[in-house]
Amino acid sequence: MREFIVEADGGSRGNPGPAGYGSVVIDAATGETLAERAEYIGVATNNVAEYRGLLAGLRAARELDPSAPVRVRMDSKLVVEQMSGRWKIKHPDMKPLAAEASRVLPPGQVTYEWIPRERNKHADRLANEAMDAGKRGEQWDPGASRAALDAPARPAATAAAPEPSGPPGDAAAGAARARAALAEARPTTATTPAPTPGAKADDRRAARTVATPAPTLPAAAATQAASASASASASASGSASASAQPSVGWGSAPDLGAPATFVLLRHGETPLTPEKRFSGSGGTDPSLSGIGREQAERVAAALARRGTVQHIVASPLARTRETAAAVAARLGLEVTVDDGLRETDFGAWEGLTFGEVRERHPDDLNAWLADPEAEPTGGGESFAATATRIAATRDKLVAAYAGRTVLLVTHVTPIKTLVRLALGAPPESLFRMELSAASLSVVAYYADGNASLRLLNDTSHLRP
Repeated sequence: MREFIVEADGGSRGNPGPAGYGSVVIDAATGETLAERAEYIGVATNNVAEYRGLLAGLRAARELDPSAPVRVRMDSKLVVEQMSGRWKIKHPDMKPLAAEASRVLPPGQVTYEWIPRERNKHADRLANEAMDAGKRGEQWDPGASRAALDAPARPAATAAAPEPSGPPGDAAAGAARARAALAEARPTTATTPAPTPGAKADDRRAARTVATPAPTLPAAAATQAASASASASASASGSASASAQPSVGWGSAPDLGAPATFVLLRHGETPLTPEKRFSGSGGTDPSLSGIGREQAERVAAALARRGTVQHIVASPLARTRETAAAVAARLGLEVTVDDGLRETDFGAWEGLTFGEVRERHPDDLNAWLADPEAEPTGGGESFAATATRIAATRDKLVAAYAGRTVLLVTHVTPIKTLVRLALGAPPESLFRMELSAASLSVVAYYADGNASLRLLNDTSHLRP
C-alpha cells in the first residue's frame, strides 16, 4: 500500500501581514516528491497560513490516492497538537480551518508529527516563494519552483529583520523599537500601598512566566545587544524564517504564534490620587489634575518612541478617556471605549480615605478585606464581581485582537485583576501590589490559553 508524507508550513511577514503557505507530498517509501502546493493568501497570521498549508497538502495527497495513509510533519507545534486532539482549539479563526482539515481524509488515515524547523525546509521554501510572488503581484509558479531546485544553492527568500523605523502603529518596526525601549525601563515603587479591590474567580489562564521586575540597565542592554546581533546575523545569512515571531521583550515559542499583547496603562493622577482616596466608577468621575495631564503627555511620548501599540481601548471614565486621548493624539490612533474596563464601584466609600472608611464603616470594611464576595457599604461592586467582569472583557479582547498589541487605558483594580488572573494568584494578592499613576505593565495571551506577564510598574517616562 502506498503511504504519503505531507510536509506543510506557512508564514506571515508581520503576523498578521502578507502571508503564504507551502506544502509538499512525498512518497514515504522512495522519498520522491510527488506534489507541491504554495499560495499567497493576502494578509493573515502565521497560524492561519500554517493551517492553509496543511489543508493544501492533505488535498494534494487525496488527489494522488484517497486511500493512502498520510503522515503529516510540521514544525508548528500548535497545529500538530490541535489536530492530534491534545490541545483545545480556542481561536475563532482556527476552528473552521481545523474542522475542514479533519474532513479531507478519514481521521484514522492521518497522523501528525512535529519536526524541527530545519527539517521542514522544503515547505518553508515554498511558503517564502509564494509570499515573494505575492509581493510582486503574481501567483506562485510551480515551474519556477522546480527551476530553483536545479539552480546553484542560494539563501531562501525570507522576511527581512524589522528595522526600528516606520509609523507609530507599524507592528514590525515597533517590535525593534520596543526592544530598545524596554531595555531602558526601570521599576519604581510608591511609598504607601493602598488597599485595592481584588477578585475571586477560577481562571483557566495560568501564568507561563512568573512576574519579575524589569532588568537593570546593564543586563537589559546586554540582552538588547545580543538580540540585535542575532537579528543582524539572521538577516545577513538569509536564514531567518518569514514565520518567525518578532521579539516583544521576552522569550516565546514561535510555533504558538504571536500573542494578543495588552499594554496596561493606569490613568494619570486626579486630585484624589495623591490623597489615596477611593475613586471608582460610582463616584464623582474626576478628571485629570495638572500633574495627571503632564503624566499623560509623557507616557504618550514614551509609547510613541516604543512604537508597538496598534490599537487603544479605554475605560469610559473621564480620567482614562483623557489619558487615552493624549496617547491617541501622539500615535494617530482612535480610541475604543469598553465599559468592561471601568473601575470598581466602591459605593458609599467613594471619595473617602482608607482611614475614614475604617472609622465610619469598620464592620463592612473588615468583611470586604476578608471575603471577595463582600460588597462595599451602600451596594458597591464586590471583588468577585469585578473579577468576573474583567475576565469576560479580557477574553473578548483577546479574541478580537489576536496577534496585535493593544493599549488598555484603565484603572488600578482592572490592571491588578488582569495581573492576578494571569498569575493564577489568590484574591488577597491584590493587596500586595502597588500600581503607580500612569505606570505601564504588559501581559501577553497565547493561542494555547496561557499568559506571560511583564510587571514593570514602569514610570520612568514620567521623569523629565
